[in-house]
Order: sequence, then C-alpha cells, then structure tokens
Amino acid sequence: MSTTHTNKIDIIKAATSKINEVDFDNLSFGSVFTDHMLECDFKNGEWQKPVIKPYAPFLLDPSARVFHYGQAIFEGMKAYKDESDDVWLFRPDENYKRFNNSAVRMAMPEVPEDVFMNGLNELLKLDEAWIKKGKGNTLYIRPFMIATGEGVIANPSDDYKFMVILSPAKSYYSGEVKVLIAEHFSRAANGGIGAAKAAGNYAAQFYPTSLANAAGFQQVIWTDDATHTKLEEAGTMNVFFRINDTLFTAPTSERILDGITRKSLIDLAKKEGITVEVRPVLVSELVEASKNGTLKEIFGAGTAAVVNPIIGFSYQDVYYELPKTENSYATQLKDKLTNMQHKLTEDTFGWTVKV
Repeated sequence: MSTTHTNKIDIIKAATSKINEVDFDNLSFGSVFTDHMLECDFKNGEWQKPVIKPYAPFLLDPSARVFHYGQAIFEGMKAYKDESDDVWLFRPDENYKRFNNSAVRMAMPEVPEDVFMNGLNELLKLDEAWIKKGKGNTLYIRPFMIATGEGVIANPSDDYKFMVILSPAKSYYSGEVKVLIAEHFSRAANGGIGAAKAAGNYAAQFYPTSLANAAGFQQVIWTDDATHTKLEEAGTMNVFFRINDTLFTAPTSERILDGITRKSLIDLAKKEGITVEVRPVLVSELVEASKNGTLKEIFGAGTAAVVNPIIGFSYQDVYYELPKTENSYATQLKDKLTNMQHKLTEDTFGWTVKV
C-alpha cells in the first residue's frame, strides 16, 4: 500500500487490484465496487482533509444518528470512457447542486465543491481502468453522506461522513416492465422530503413495490398524496407519457425529484421538434388515452436506467397494454442521450465534462 500526500487530499493506494476478478460482461447492477473510495469527515463544525483509500468496511458507533433518525442522503452519477480513452462526466454540477440541496433539507452540512468535485476527479483517475469503453458500459458513481454523531437524542448530528464509491455498470433494468398505478400509497407529501435524495424516501417505497411485485408488476407509478389522481414518478424514476405526438411529464415540486436525466430529455426532445408539456398529468387522462388509442408510450427516466420503456399499466384492477411503437420516442431520446454521454455525437448543450 502506498500513500500520496497533496495539499488538498491524501491518497492511499491499494496494494493489489481486484479488477481481474470481475466479469464485466455479466455485471449485476450496484454489486461490484472498485478498488478505492473517497472519505471525508465533518467534525467540530468543519470538514476535515479528505482521503482516498482502499475500498473497505468501516466502523460506526451503535448510537450513530444515521441508524436512529435517518440523516442520510445520496446522489447517482455516471462516468463514461470514449474511444480515445478520455473519461467524461455528465452534468456533474447538477448532481453537486442537488446533493447540497438535499443536505440543507435534511439539516446536514453542505459539502464544499473542492471536496466533492476534486475528490471525485482524483478517485476516477485512480480507478480509471474500471471504466470500460463501449456504449452501455459505464461506471456508476454513488456519493453519499450519513450522520455519524453518537447519541440517541432526537437532534441533528454534529458529525457526518461524506463518501464516494464506484461501481462498474451496464443496464439497470432488463426485460419488460409493467407498472401498477398507486391508489393508496404515495412516494412523498407536500412539505416532506420528496425533492431530496434522502435514503428514507427509497426505503418507504420498498413495501408498496413488493406488493406490486407479488401482483406481477415490476414497479409502481406513484400518485399525489392528497387525491391520488395525479401521476408523479415511476418507481425510482421520473416518468413521461406520450399521448399522440406530445410528451407529458409532471412538474418538479416538493414531492417530485428534480431529475437530471428528466431535464436533459426535455431539452433533447424540444431540440428534436417534439412537443413537450410539463404539467400535472391525471390518471383519468391516461386511462382515457389508453382506451381511445392515443396513448403511445410510457417510459421512466433516471441516471441508473437512463430510459426504461413501460409496456403496460394497471389501475383499479384493469390492465391496459400499450401498443408496439416503431421508432419510439423512448428509443430515439435514449440513443441521442447515450451517444452524447459516450462522446459518439457532438454535445451541443455543453453537458459533458472531461475528467
């Protein structure tokens, strides 16, 4: 193991790499991690010097606040390698901004840009061999922060740990996706933490999703907490609906995450001349559009899956199959976005950032 000291970060290199043990052609999403991780502690009211060290477990006191009061946030990003072996990030400034927005909402300290961005860049340089070339190959990046302060009093923690771990990835979902429209459960409520990438948001989804799975559906389309008449998100993704040749998606709010893939697809669609309406979409509209044949597509959008087509939905025990659509918007937009991310086409938006 070798140690490098810089003015802003310490780097402890792993003695050996486990990369040769990994089957990159058969990856299960989020289950394999690279040789190193970034770690930075917040103590005594200030951020300490970050360190990159070999990936390994770490100890926490049983009374750490994260276990008792759920102060935990995260982000999802990806790195891509082009045919010239250059490594690129996609709109990392948006992830950084959203991470700190989540931190503020969860009464956690904001992470300085040099810790987040510089630390991430150094980590990617160190584990660059884990980023494989070729469309569809990515390195999933998981920045997260947890409350490490000790004691079970119901107050915000004084101490926190910020980390970044990396996982080589291919497709997140595979196979056909059918969804169940929620009639009782909600992902988030007004005044709550739905707009933050807080860990508890995702934990709360597991039970209703498991009920949907047991009924033969892969995901849930969440509806608003007050009336259950407005369509909001699909599983862990933002969701789009194509009625005739118009794309509809719900506006972001206190309940709906400001998805980076979502906003990118909106801009891409508009550039391609596709009409996009950002407004509340009613369950009744979706059902009626399916009945009269104007509903062409539904697809989810997020960092992990990019774009995930949905083949049908169920509402009030009635299943509605979507038509097979040639040259679908989902396929078009996914191709355009992933080609840009992998530097196969020009990035006219300035979204890609070289590491």
